[in-house]
Amino acid sequence: MSGICDLDRRGDVFVLHWHDGENRFNRSSIDALGAALDEVEAADGPKALVVVGEGKYWSNGLDLDWMGSQEGAVVGPFLDDVHRLLVRALTFPCHTVAALNGHAFAGGAMLAVALDFRVMRDDRGYWCLPEADLRLPLTPVMHAVVAAKLPRVTAHEAILTGRRYTSAEAVDAQIVHEAAAEADVLDRAVARAAALAAKGVIAEHKQLMYGDVATLLP
Repeated sequence: MSGICDLDRRGDVFVLHWHDGENRFNRSSIDALGAALDEVEAADGPKALVVVGEGKYWSNGLDLDWMGSQEGAVVGPFLDDVHRLLVRALTFPCHTVAALNGHAFAGGAMLAVALDFRVMRDDRGYWCLPEADLRLPLTPVMHAVVAAKLPRVTAHEAILTGRRYTSAEAVDAQIVHEAAAEADVLDRAVARAAALAAKGVIAEHKQLMYGDVATLLP
C-alpha cells in the first residue's frame, strides 16, 4: 500500500489506516483509498471494513489548496472520482465502520456517513458540513449521500447551518451510532464490524437501498 494509507487485518475485519495529515481528498489520496478498497473487495470469505485516521483528524474533506493549484481540466474529473468514492463507500459489498478518531469535516463528514456505522471519539473532534459557511454548494451526489443516511431533520440542520456536532450531539442527532474514549474508538469499531462480517447478501441489499444514488454519477 501507499504511505497515505495501509491495510491490516484483525480476523475477518480489514482496518484501513489513513495517515496523511488532515486526510484531505486529492489525487494521491483518492487513488490510495481506491486501491485499498479494491483489495478488500477482492478478498474472499467473511469480511468487514473499518476506516480510521490518526491524531486530530479523521478527514478534513477536499484538499482545496491542491485543487486551486490544478487546471480546470484536472479538477472536473477529480471531483467525479470523489463522487465515485462516496457512492462506492455507500454501496460497498460488506459492512463498513468509520472509527472517527478526530474531526470529520465536509467531504470527510460525507465519507463517514457513506459508511454503514460510525464510532466517534467522545472527548474531542467534530462532525460538520461547513459548506454553507464556505459558500460552496453541495453537488447532487454529495447531497444524495447525506440525505440517504441521516434523518431528514438532521440533514436539514447540518446542511443549512454548518453546525459542528460534538460526539454527544452527533449521537443524539443519529449521525453516529456510539461515542467512545479515544483509546477505545478503534477497538469498538472493529468489534462492531466483526459482529457483522459473516452476514450475507450485503451488496444486493445496499443496491436496493442506495443504488439510486449511483444513477447521479456521470
